[in-house]
Amino acid sequence: MTAPGVAWPRRAGALELRTPTLELLEQVLVWRNRPEVVRWLLHTTVDPETFIRVWLEGVDDADQHTAVAVLDGTVIGTGTLHVHDGIGQFDGDAWRRSEAELGYLVAPAHAGNGYATDIARALLSLAFDELGLRRVTAGCFAGNPASWRVMEKLGMRREQHGVRDSWHAELGWVDGFTYAILAEEWAATT
Repeated sequence: MTAPGVAWPRRAGALELRTPTLELLEQVLVWRNRPEVVRWLLHTTVDPETFIRVWLEGVDDADQHTAVAVLDGTVIGTGTLHVHDGIGQFDGDAWRRSEAELGYLVAPAHAGNGYATDIARALLSLAFDELGLRRVTAGCFAGNPASWRVMEKLGMRREQHGVRDSWHAELGWVDGFTYAILAEEWAATT
């Protein structure tokens, strides 16, 4: 199930974003647990069965917009947009399902080609132009400039620099960044 009016697959630059299937997720797992990928993830190595089960269960959740990015028949990335309630006083419904958290991941062989930016741009468009959300956030380790540059290219603003707020399996406690963009800021960039 997806939110009314949300259609898959959808274009993201040269990529096609597709709803996760068992076959596509098995292709993601070919590179998902590689050291150069897990280095910058909070959820490092994943159990393949659990990974597939969670992603497939998310397909039926109207608040989970997950996609597998395909380039010329090859799975090269993933994207996630998790819709949730905003922070607010609980009289009225303006805060309900008004925000989302954005995530993206690209296979190492395809990194550096702008695909993460394409995935993130398509999901921000979904968030603001189709779902009518008011705010989207994303986070990364401060030591991962490739990720925070994607967010900055898309007009997201750095709202937090958390000093030693994120546990890194190899480096211990490291700094993390949180970025955000509002609907009206997104509209000004498009």
